Amino acid sequence: MANSNQEREIKALRADLEMYERIIDSIHNGILVTDADGYITHFNKPYGQFLGLDPETQIGKHCTESVENSRMHLVAQTGKSEINLSHNINGQNMVVQRIPIRKDGKVIAVFGQVMFKDIKDVTKLANRLSLLESKVKLYEQELINLRSTRYTFESIISRSRSMKALEKEALKATANQFPVLITGESGTGKELFAQAIHHGSPRKLYPFVRINCAAIPRDLLESELFGYEKGAFTGARSAGKPGKFEVAHKGTIFMDEIGDLPFEMQPKLLRVLEEREFERIGGNKVMHSDFRLIAATNQDLDTLMKLRRFRKDLFYRLNVISLHIPPLRDRPSDIVPTARHLLREKAQEGVAQDLQMGSAAEQALAGYDWPGNVRELSNVLERALSSAEGDRIRRHDFPFFLQDQGKLKSDYKITLLRDVQARAETKAIREALIETDNNKAQAANLLGIHRTLLYKKMKKYGIALDGED
Repeated sequence: MANSNQEREIKALRADLEMYERIIDSIHNGILVTDADGYITHFNKPYGQFLGLDPETQIGKHCTESVENSRMHLVAQTGKSEINLSHNINGQNMVVQRIPIRKDGKVIAVFGQVMFKDIKDVTKLANRLSLLESKVKLYEQELINLRSTRYTFESIISRSRSMKALEKEALKATANQFPVLITGESGTGKELFAQAIHHGSPRKLYPFVRINCAAIPRDLLESELFGYEKGAFTGARSAGKPGKFEVAHKGTIFMDEIGDLPFEMQPKLLRVLEEREFERIGGNKVMHSDFRLIAATNQDLDTLMKLRRFRKDLFYRLNVISLHIPPLRDRPSDIVPTARHLLREKAQEGVAQDLQMGSAAEQALAGYDWPGNVRELSNVLERALSSAEGDRIRRHDFPFFLQDQGKLKSDYKITLLRDVQARAETKAIREALIETDNNKAQAANLLGIHRTLLYKKMKKYGIALDGED
C-alpha cells in the first residue's frame, strides 16, 4: 500500500515537472535558470534556437560557458535584481532581466529572461506607445467635452435665409475632402460648422483635432504641429511626441485663428497641405498623414495679405471652400430661436433647470446688437439662469444693459450708428496706411485730417503698424 502511494506521488511529480518544462519552452523569448553558483539548471528551446545551441547539452554547464557576457552568477552573489538592462551577444544588443530566487532569505537560484531580442525593438515600442498615449489623451479630452463640443448639423439653429444658404454649402462640403476656410466674427460659431462638416463626412470615425494658432507660443507651434523626436530640444519628452497632423491621420484637423499663424510657419503648412508629408523636429524620417484641413479666422485675410502678414499662395490653398458666418446682428430672426436652443442644451447637460423666457425677455434679446455674437448670448443666458426665480426668465434677470432693450429703440439706433462709424473709420485708416506704406504723415494727408488726430484714432481703434505691438 505504501509503495502504491509513493508511485502515485512520483507519477504526479513527473507530470508536474513535465508541465513546468512545457511552460518554460512555450515562452517566446529566452529563459535561463542557474543555481546559486551559476550552473545552468533550465534552458528553454527558444533561447537555444536564438543562440544556436542545444538546450539539453547546456544543463550543468556554467552560465559563462554557454552565454556570452553572462551575469547570472554575479546576481547570485549580490542578490540584487537587474531589470531591463542591455546585454550584448554576438554583436547584438538585447534587453534582459535577471532576478534572484530566495528561500529562507538565501539565494538558491537566478531566473534570467530575454525581454527584447533587439534593443531597436524597444525604440519602436516606445514610439508606438508615445503615439498611443497622445491619442488616448486626445480621446479622453474628447469624451470629457463630448456634450458641449460634439456638434452636428442639427446643432445649427437658423431661420434666416443667409444661414439656411450657408448650411447648404457646408452640407455639400461633407461630400468631398477639399480644405475649408470659415470666416466670421468671434463667437459666431465657426467651430460648430467645422465639427458639423467633420461629423457629416466619412472621416467622422477618426479624430477631430483642434489647434488654436493664437494660443500656442510661437516657438512651440512647430513642435505642436509636426511633433519632435527624442532629444530634439531641451525639455523634450524622452520618447519624442507626435504632432497634431500625425494624430489627425484619416481625420480632420481644425486650425482656429489661422490669421495668427506666424509668417515663417506659413510655407511649412503650405507644403504639408500640398504633399501630405512632413518631418518631426530633430528627425529625418518622412511622415505621411491623410487628413482634412478646416481653418477658421475672425480676421480680414485680404487686409493681412496687403500688409504682407499672410501668404497669398497659402490663402488660395485654404480658400477652396469658403464659408462666411454672418454676425448675429445681421440675422435678428435667429436670436430668439438660438437663445431657446441654448437654454434647452443647458437643461439637458444638467447645468440648470429647464426654464422658459417671457415675451418681454425675448424682446430684450431681439433688440440688442450682440457684438459678442452667440458666445455673448450664451454668457448672458447663463447669468440669467443663475439669478432667475420661479419657472421663467424675465427681463429683470438680464444684465442692466439689456433691461431697456426693446423699450428705447432710439438709443439702439444711435449705438448702431456709432458702431458703423467706428468700423468705417478703422477700414479707411488701414487702407490709407497700406496705400502710403505705413507713412503716418502721408496717410493723414490722404484722409484729410491732421496727423495728431490720426494718432488718436489709431490708438482708439487699436491699430498698430506692421512690427509694432
